[in-house]
Amino acid sequence: MDRRVFMRASVLAAGTAAFSGSLVKGALAAPAQNATSPYGALLAADANGIQLPSGFTSQVVARTGQVVSGTSYSWHQAPDGGACFADGTGWIYTSNSEVSAGGASMIKFDASGNVTAASRILSGTSTNCAGGKTPWNTWLSCEEISLGRVWETYPFGGTAVARPAMGRFKHEAAAADPVRQVIYLTEDETNGRFYRFVPTTWGNLSAGTLQVLVAGTATSGSFTWTTVPDPDGSPTTTRTQVSGSKSFNGGEGCWYANDTVWFTTKGDNRVWQLNLLTNTYELAYDDGLVTGTATLTGVDNITGSSYGDLYVAEDGGNMEINMITPDDKISVFLRITGQSSSEITGPAFNPAGNRLYFSSQRGTSGSSSGGITYCVTGPFRT
Repeated sequence: MDRRVFMRASVLAAGTAAFSGSLVKGALAAPAQNATSPYGALLAADANGIQLPSGFTSQVVARTGQVVSGTSYSWHQAPDGGACFADGTGWIYTSNSEVSAGGASMIKFDASGNVTAASRILSGTSTNCAGGKTPWNTWLSCEEISLGRVWETYPFGGTAVARPAMGRFKHEAAAADPVRQVIYLTEDETNGRFYRFVPTTWGNLSAGTLQVLVAGTATSGSFTWTTVPDPDGSPTTTRTQVSGSKSFNGGEGCWYANDTVWFTTKGDNRVWQLNLLTNTYELAYDDGLVTGTATLTGVDNITGSSYGDLYVAEDGGNMEINMITPDDKISVFLRITGQSSSEITGPAFNPAGNRLYFSSQRGTSGSSSGGITYCVTGPFRT
């Protein structure tokens, strides 16, 4: 679906009582197909081992076990999901640590992108994989373990707190929807589910209702939401409590924009798209439906730009970040060389949209002690 067309449809729908579905239907397209990148071909790998289009440059921001430049803080192991937060004239990048007792950290930047501070924002939790930011500037760090919890952390200062009302399961990513005032959640199980949490009060995640998506077995159709009777997930797992809830093969990244939520499933290399105005779903990408050789495999973390481009990171594959444009074209944006035993994690744009942060979770060593966090700067479409 063309995201720019859909944005216009969303505005029209908000101001028209009798909204015709024909406009949305007309914007539908097949799952994304291979195309030439709007940024051009990749150049040879730079000094950091990253292949980028012309006009883009990379830098290393932090390395596991080493002090972040300009601070006294040592960067954590296995950097994973991340997000950026506006901070006055600068910004903050948060990052999870996907190891036992991993937690999460943050790095603060000034207006020129120079590091000014770094610190721990969550400790004592386990296998913090992905997560998501909230409109009230907190970072939801998700535990990817059985009966895992969502932890609300405070990059600007404050003590992290568990949010058990959001369900206990093998959490992966979260995405906030300020229009419907809910948080979407993915589950990293081969028969995982897609959830939404409806807070009793928007902005307060201490209480609310956990719901699960109910739909047929097809790759497109309509959906509804049903309340999960026992969000605690014990003795009956949350994913098996509601008859008719739709199974997804390894839920990973999640991104919300313009009345649409996208999420990825690694078990079948798909990007799913939910139209929240019509309560319908479809495939935005499926490697099995690509004409020719699929460029995107190992589908994992996902983020979006202000232009409407989606950026999808690979866990394995060719160690690439691929981009899906609003007209459903997919191409390679960057490739990390010499790190085939790693995965790309935590893609997130700074507020201006001209810097993309991400990590190689295991770097050149293939170990959680070899993580590297990068920044790519250049003429991104905004």
